[in-house]
Amino acid sequence: MIEYKKSQKILLNSKIRIQNEIIATNNSLNRVSAKNIFSPSSYPAGNNTAFDGYAINSKETLGLSNKNKKKFKILKTIVAGDNPKIKNVKKYCSVEIMTGALIPKQFNTVIPVEKINYYPKKNPKFIIIDKKITKNNHVRFAGSDYKKGEKIVSKGEIINSSHMLAFKSLGVEKLLVKKKPLIVFYSTGNEISKKNNIPNWMIRSSNSHYIKSLANNSFFKIIDGGILRDKDDKLFKKLIKKKLISKYDIIITNGAISAGKFDFVPKIINNFKLSNHFKGVAIRPGKPIMFAKFKNKNKSFFGLPGNPISSAACFKFFVYPYLRLILNMKNEKPFKAKLKNSYSKKKNFTRFLKSKAVINKKGILEIKVLKGQESFKIKSFTEANAWALFRSGKSFYKKGELIECFNLLGVR
Repeated sequence: MIEYKKSQKILLNSKIRIQNEIIATNNSLNRVSAKNIFSPSSYPAGNNTAFDGYAINSKETLGLSNKNKKKFKILKTIVAGDNPKIKNVKKYCSVEIMTGALIPKQFNTVIPVEKINYYPKKNPKFIIIDKKITKNNHVRFAGSDYKKGEKIVSKGEIINSSHMLAFKSLGVEKLLVKKKPLIVFYSTGNEISKKNNIPNWMIRSSNSHYIKSLANNSFFKIIDGGILRDKDDKLFKKLIKKKLISKYDIIITNGAISAGKFDFVPKIINNFKLSNHFKGVAIRPGKPIMFAKFKNKNKSFFGLPGNPISSAACFKFFVYPYLRLILNMKNEKPFKAKLKNSYSKKKNFTRFLKSKAVINKKGILEIKVLKGQESFKIKSFTEANAWALFRSGKSFYKKGELIECFNLLGVR
């Protein structure tokens, strides 16, 4: 059994290659960018108005006052989507312009419609200006949001809905992204059933559904490989051989990795040539966890414990970081919260605890370790919204200490 910190170093040195692919931006939500993405155009594309009003040349208002008024002829109305080009614009002219419309190059400022005096009042042909108007009023400048060549998304970043808005606004049509790592997931055990009505010596298959739900609308894909029974060790070996020459990137089993009579997974995996691997980590829940990278193969294996919370914790703190690693993503950053209730554990074990993060009346983020931390108890898991991470090297934590916490379910 190794320390949690050492297990993470082994994962770091066991990277497999995930290929890239080109996709349309329409299909890019929740994909991981394989390179920096830059804007092919400036946005806004040209100077446009932020208000409905009238565009004029500010230089022509120099010297104007209440005693020295000037009429500016209204040439036309320009709305968003109109071509703003105007020929033969003479002095003391203006154009009525609607929000978002491009401003003709002969004009450099906008007077909001609410501040306009018309002449004549009925069917006006002119606007009357009786003061100096400064340049660039209510103008949205070309490239003031995005300049051509400016970065939109960084390599290794997850593409989200706000990026989609930028892509469509800026004219980005195709992207180079990482392919979704493909995972095959096997449940194990004679006690597992896919039926709903079962005797009390059976267990409904739930871990596979939980893990698959994490992949929904995410950057990886999970295929349910079915259930391996207690005497399916030979079948499992055949399946591994097939998967090593298949499209799958990662193989995951759930259960059958401890030291029981029918825990056949470690023995079968150890029959293959492995470059990096570990079996057993000083953590709770999930101590029996197993990892292996197949030698000279671009494939990896995770053996998760069978208890539901052990399985969930090991996916969160082993499989998920590994997926981010092979996709060239940054590590997930924890948030810190003050411990609401004191807690003690074995000094040399790392604990992943079902917890609830709350903001107290003073606006301080607190984390409460919930009751029911046993790895078979799912009620506390449904009440939790965070994992609290208590690292090895310390046994007692006082109320008020800052604790590292992670989103419970999020795989973003």
